[in-house]
Amino acid sequence: MTNISKLEPRRAFLQKIRDPETREVIDNGLCLWFPGPHSFTGEDSVEFHVHGGSAILTKLMQALSRLQVHPALPGEFTRRAFYNNKLDLTEVEGLADLIEAETECQRKQALLQVDGILRKLYNSWRKVLSESVASIEAYIDFGEEDNIENDVIQNAHHALRQLMRELEEHLADGRRGEILRNGVRTVIIGEPNVGKSSLLNHLVQRNAAIVTPIAGTTRDVIELTANISGYPVLIADTAGITEDIGDIVEAEGIRRARSHAENADFVVVMIDALKCATSGLTYKDYVREYLSSLGIQELLAKIGRERFIVIANKKDLLKEEEKRHLDNAEAVLVSCRTEDGFQDLLRSLTDHFSNICGDPSAECPTISQARHRNHLDRCLRHLQKYFEFCANEQHDMAIAAEEIHKAMRELGRITGHAIFLRLKGRSNTDELRTVANTNEKRETKESLSRTESKTGRFLLSPLNDPRFFPASG
Repeated sequence: MTNISKLEPRRAFLQKIRDPETREVIDNGLCLWFPGPHSFTGEDSVEFHVHGGSAILTKLMQALSRLQVHPALPGEFTRRAFYNNKLDLTEVEGLADLIEAETECQRKQALLQVDGILRKLYNSWRKVLSESVASIEAYIDFGEEDNIENDVIQNAHHALRQLMRELEEHLADGRRGEILRNGVRTVIIGEPNVGKSSLLNHLVQRNAAIVTPIAGTTRDVIELTANISGYPVLIADTAGITEDIGDIVEAEGIRRARSHAENADFVVVMIDALKCATSGLTYKDYVREYLSSLGIQELLAKIGRERFIVIANKKDLLKEEEKRHLDNAEAVLVSCRTEDGFQDLLRSLTDHFSNICGDPSAECPTISQARHRNHLDRCLRHLQKYFEFCANEQHDMAIAAEEIHKAMRELGRITGHAIFLRLKGRSNTDELRTVANTNEKRETKESLSRTESKTGRFLLSPLNDPRFFPASG
């Protein structure tokens, strides 16, 4: 197709690309050769870079189909890279997240995962487990015969306890990585006609919610997405909460407002600045009574100060002496009508979202998937169970050691390979046996499938690989 007798690896050649049978020129394009294992998939790969017209692509695909190749299945290159050990499952998931990333912080977190930040961390923990269980099993098998010192067990236990502390710290991250990946669920809550819908429209930068002077215009929850300083935010505008409920529809809207607040990652409480300044109460007393009337006082006390913010709207209606009444208030004073104070509001929201999501960095890997958290939690429980066995003076060390193998298996399931280690003595000659049970296959399939709908390129791969094209029946 190119008249090139020998392609040099990873060099681009500008050539006429021809039909292999008719020798008709299809297009002028670049040809690149990537011999395995030094390719994305780990297999031999050729790339044709051609002009993007549909007629060119159709003709090229027809020509290539005569060479016993076929269009790659969606996500097939990533699948092959996984099975050829070029990517582990955390990197595959990171690649899918990178493709789906909508904000800068999401992009940073996903790119770190693609670069192997979680793979390196979990593999290092698995190494600690394998070395510890090797020492323990060596003591079981040869302790009396070969005079293996008791400190072998002590050193192994020290390493395991240190690993347990690291696991606990890793799990106690406030779900930062998961929140950043999925978006900060934010609820705007307050009394009717306080400016909740106006705030939503400003944050999403479009007129998404109906705004009128009539109290109770919003009757249901309106959810939209926004990008605030690189953080993905899922904002919910809710019905105004009042004790003077007009009908069953309004009552249901209020119930949903409180329900969304209970399940939110962050709560925005909106108050009327003019009412607060002219109430005759101090700011703290007014807010205390206001939160009590909304029925969310206990909720905010439970989630903590970093998980909610008070916004005092209608700044433009305040006189100077009334503004001074709110000088020391722990609220952001804004006007949704004039946008006065919105820069201060965005800075405050950014600080809050930064505390909730953290700053993605190589120094502090975060858990980005619920399934990772589940396996890590099980890993920790197996180690705790191991030490519970050891606390019993009549325990069987061999049975206790099986808990370490189970902990290793949980880490292996995160990366896509459940591994049992059979270690002899204290040597580093590990005999590895990869096991894939039904749950592991399901998890692997679900993670890989996330990339399947994301590839829109024409890629080609061999027809005869049974891993991807199993025999019928």
